[in-house]
Amino acid sequence: MTKMTLASYPHMLGFEQLERLLERTAKGSEGYPPFNIEQTSDFSYRITLAVAGFAEEDLSITVEDRQLVIRGRQAEETEGRIFLHRGIAGRQFQRSFVLADGVEVGEAVMENGLLHVDLTRAQPETIVQTINIRKG
Repeated sequence: MTKMTLASYPHMLGFEQLERLLERTAKGSEGYPPFNIEQTSDFSYRITLAVAGFAEEDLSITVEDRQLVIRGRQAEETEGRIFLHRGIAGRQFQRSFVLADGVEVGEAVMENGLLHVDLTRAQPETIVQTINIRKG
């Protein structure tokens, strides 16, 4: 059985980048930190990451080439502390989310160990374009 790709459909013109984007996004990203994505209205979303133990200054949020990138890095403050068990993950992380055209990043809020990042999508405009046919 042959794997069908977007490029193999003759009516899907110019979607090669989308196919590469889907393949890149599907390639594994580890499960840390866990996150939720919820639709908060017809044109808005919220990404929530569980970042217990991270302070606001330990986190950075950037948009790079239509990707929302959230990074976390905690300063090592273990001096003078002796852990008998260390089960709370505090390792650095990077989570990337690909943004469609028209999706903008709004505000980010820390609340009870959760980082909320709000996104809005521009409402689509219906555009009808008439193409004139010239005689050859």
